[in-house]
Amino acid sequence: MDMNPWGAMVDWLLEPLAFEFMQRGLLIAAVVGIICALVGCYIVLRGMAFLGDALAHAILPGLAVGYLVSAGDRGTLFWWALGTAVVTSVGIGALSRGVRIKQDTAIGIVFAGMFALGIALISTVRNYAVDLTHFLFGNVLGVTRADLWLTAGVGVAVLVIIFFFYKEFLVLSFDPTLVTTLRLPARTLEVLLSILMAVAIVVSLQTVGVALVVALLVTPAAAASLVTKNLRSMMFLASVIAAGSGVIGLYASYYLNVASGAAIVLTCTFFFILIWFGKSVMRKVKGLPVNN
Repeated sequence: MDMNPWGAMVDWLLEPLAFEFMQRGLLIAAVVGIICALVGCYIVLRGMAFLGDALAHAILPGLAVGYLVSAGDRGTLFWWALGTAVVTSVGIGALSRGVRIKQDTAIGIVFAGMFALGIALISTVRNYAVDLTHFLFGNVLGVTRADLWLTAGVGVAVLVIIFFFYKEFLVLSFDPTLVTTLRLPARTLEVLLSILMAVAIVVSLQTVGVALVVALLVTPAAAASLVTKNLRSMMFLASVIAAGSGVIGLYASYYLNVASGAAIVLTCTFFFILIWFGKSVMRKVKGLPVNN
């Protein structure tokens, strides 16, 4: 006798939840997705994807030093990585303003130097290879309760900052010239936004890793930007896409036996392609230019 398809679907959904590591993984994937989506909207609107990629790789020295001084303690690694990301973001801003160097050039210089320093430090520790793989590609199923609480606390802090500076970030993203006209502290806002980016990158390490973190920051926000130009709507839709991708990606990882970080990012990419294709089809039906 055939099994009830609804019952089979419920069993399919509930089976992974029998494991505590999957429960924690699903929670942190959703939380990290929301954090990255909110910050990612500003990244997409301001064209800061290259800076995000640079920061993701520039934290490698911080991870290496944190590992050396703490023997791999995750809490210590988090704060060393965060400190390195913040210093790097502030340093890039100072370098591009202090002399006649364009920002993308400053980003390239700092990115290459910090990444090379990280590789040099890592090469001095032979037993670091396994942990390095986790940082490069993520290990969301290795999340502990402490990791979950730390990520939740950081997420609340990011939400509070975005809430209080929403209007200022909005002006900075859509009309940088108006920032000067309104006499807003443009440099301070840029630094604060870079710090939020650094925080989002560091909290994403456990979920998708250094190699894939930029995709989690950019792809959901880019997909949402295809649907709406209203920032509030864009943030909401990007958060839904990112959190949903985290959950769906983890289920795919569980049943298909693939890397969890890669599964999450591929799910994000799938949603982006689906929305892009749907938007293109709709514009063709309406007789509008696809690239406009």
